[in-house]
Amino acid sequence: MIKFQEKKLEILSTDKAPAAIGPYSQAVKCGGLLFCSGQIPLVPETGEIETGDISRQAERVMDNIAAVLSATGAGFDDVVKTTIYLVNMDDFAAVNEVYGNRFPGHKPARSTVAVKSLPRGVLLEIEVIAAL
Repeated sequence: MIKFQEKKLEILSTDKAPAAIGPYSQAVKCGGLLFCSGQIPLVPETGEIETGDISRQAERVMDNIAAVLSATGAGFDDVVKTTIYLVNMDDFAAVNEVYGNRFPGHKPARSTVAVKSLPRGVLLEIEVIAAL
């Protein structure tokens, strides 16, 4: 994990999740909150998009989120807000099932938004905010 301090912000990253594909950080800690950039279904080791149906892609996204959270000492129990971006709202039920399995106890606040497109032509992206 790479860390550096800048203006009360701590920029965090891990090689266990896909590297940023643009000018952003995997996660930024500010005060007691951790803001995690949206994760798409990229395989960290290859940088390629996860193959398979929307459920498999959602699992990959949640695995990537778990890796970022873990690298900062957090977990899904610390997540307070999520935003899900879907290209096709017909995928909502399948993504919701995968998502729900990661939050068996507490349920964070959540928004789900339909979008026209996402980076690299993927079908979903999920971002989270966690309390540390």
